[in-house]
Amino acid sequence: MNPNTKSAAKLFTLVPGTTPLLINVPHAGTYVPPELREGMTALAQTVPDTDWHVHLLYQFALELGAGLMVATHSRYVVDLNRDPGDAVLYPGADNTELCPTRSFANKDLYLAGRKPDAQQIAQRKELYWAPYHQTLAATLAQIKGGHGRAILLDGHSIRSQVPRFFAGQLPDLNLGTADGASCGAALQSTAMRVLQSADGFSSICNGRFKGGYITRHYGRPGQGVQALQLEMAQSCYMDESAPYAWEPQRARALIALLRRLLESLLS
Repeated sequence: MNPNTKSAAKLFTLVPGTTPLLINVPHAGTYVPPELREGMTALAQTVPDTDWHVHLLYQFALELGAGLMVATHSRYVVDLNRDPGDAVLYPGADNTELCPTRSFANKDLYLAGRKPDAQQIAQRKELYWAPYHQTLAATLAQIKGGHGRAILLDGHSIRSQVPRFFAGQLPDLNLGTADGASCGAALQSTAMRVLQSADGFSSICNGRFKGGYITRHYGRPGQGVQALQLEMAQSCYMDESAPYAWEPQRARALIALLRRLLESLLS
């Protein structure tokens, strides 16, 4: 048995599906191991940059036969949606690191002298990043083997206003396909038709968010694996201020839209 198998099981929950669709939620986790937490600031210990409740938005996907993979650990431990070599996602923009050191509000995440060094970053990649991606890759390979194709939808959310990354207010629904490289044109068009048809929601394709490492790395439409990222403004379904409460009334309309989206992708 791989010595990391036992620890890897704690890094995520995975409910296999019966269709070609896998929903992946890499940033909804809030757990920070105690040995890392004690070197973090009080702000960091509240993990404010979590993709709050995104896994709840997609619970209905299980009824449609989609698989659902959800990370348990905070992005502050290691960002599962970043290149393992820390390559920049958006050249010329302010980018977060593989092991973030600043919050989205540009506040320090670590106490003085406690930022992770190169050895600590390498250890986090081995303990947390690699096992997650081994399972994600294996799951997609299994789906493709069983269905002849696989569709990966990477689910994210972010506050609707984050001056560090973008000016003004973010559109509600931000579809990313690495400028069309991570999925076929037909699938991208299908997704955008659904998003644009939704009353009360604004949408854009390959705007500020074009898809992170997961979308860009796994999306190989020529090899039968298509990947899309959907970044949603948190104002669509929750209170964006601490304690980041889920708002059922707001969430209901968004969940109905996501259902239509998944049904269209599966069709």
